[in-house]
Amino acid sequence: MPNPTKYLFVIAIGFAAALTNPPAWAQDAQTAAPAATEIQQLEEALTPYVMPKSGPFRPDRIAITQAAAIAAWAGSPHANASSESFAHWNREGEIPPVCASCHSGAGFREFHGLDGSTPGMSKIPTPTGGVVDCETCHNANLAQIAEIRFPSGLMHPVATAGEAPCLTCHQGRAAGANVAKAVADKDADTPDAELGFINPHYAVAAASWLGGYGASGYHYPGKEYSGRFFHARPVTTCASCHEPHSLKVAEEACLTCHQEAATGDIRLSRLSYDGSGDLTKGISADIAANAGVLKQMFTEYAAQVAGTAMVYDGHRYPYFFADANNDGRADEKDGKPVAYKSWTPRLLKAVFNWKFVTSDAGIYAHNPHYALELLYDSIEDLADLMNRDLAAMGIHR
Repeated sequence: MPNPTKYLFVIAIGFAAALTNPPAWAQDAQTAAPAATEIQQLEEALTPYVMPKSGPFRPDRIAITQAAAIAAWAGSPHANASSESFAHWNREGEIPPVCASCHSGAGFREFHGLDGSTPGMSKIPTPTGGVVDCETCHNANLAQIAEIRFPSGLMHPVATAGEAPCLTCHQGRAAGANVAKAVADKDADTPDAELGFINPHYAVAAASWLGGYGASGYHYPGKEYSGRFFHARPVTTCASCHEPHSLKVAEEACLTCHQEAATGDIRLSRLSYDGSGDLTKGISADIAANAGVLKQMFTEYAAQVAGTAMVYDGHRYPYFFADANNDGRADEKDGKPVAYKSWTPRLLKAVFNWKFVTSDAGIYAHNPHYALELLYDSIEDLADLMNRDLAAMGIHR
């Protein structure tokens, strides 16, 4: 009988020989193995990396309680970094201190010392790129601002911290006192080279709201002017009517007392101030009509009394330009429009009041009585020289 141990020994020897000298087919398989490894490595390298789970939360599932307010602000004029209000100085790369206090959140905080600095106008420019950001109106130090100085010199107390930014940045930069000082002791109807256009600035809602108390318009001697415009008690601050983030008018509050479909249709009076006799339209229409009358009259005055025709262009500073050849277009020199230089004291007063009233698009709601008074007095001051019968015009103060 064959010895099994002998056969096992022979098989073991053969297996060892096969490992030492593998057949051709095995050698080919070993040669192909490195290539397979490279492909596997390449596949792994191309596999997208996925962040491992780091906790029980996901960013897209974390609730932001102020999300609606942030979204409303992001779509508002206060957040529009490309608007003229914030981009005007981009080419220079810096905002002058006198402008930065309202045209940059950082400038506002520095002006009021909310950033730890000494309150007051900065001595250095502010970098561009800022807007009216969250910290402008939500700074914890706003409560330390007790009063705001207006261009007329009025120191107006701040009732709530939220009023401070509104009163600071919507008061304008000039008042009737600036006009009075410029024209003092000058002949009313003689052009004076020392005079130039005085700009009340833009969006002067806070100034018009305070009316004669704020004295931001030019007040003709001997005249009385309506003071701060008081609404019904629920309306006490800017945020009572304007959504503080989107800045849209909260018309629901208006409808509490007024039945008109739109705020511009609110009448407020049974007197026709523009002489049309139409009491179905809003008081805003009367203000616009009288502003149109005033503009026509001071334009005629410029040509007939001051001696140089005037054209207005609201898109180019300083807005009022000379039209010496009376062709209805601004004269040009070196490719630029020529600023109007034939200002008389009477003309400057009227133009300032017109610009002040028309610079507040919501003046019909902020203080319609003050607006109508400024327009009427300016028209009255020009009427005799322009051969206008004020009584026949039918306008009212």
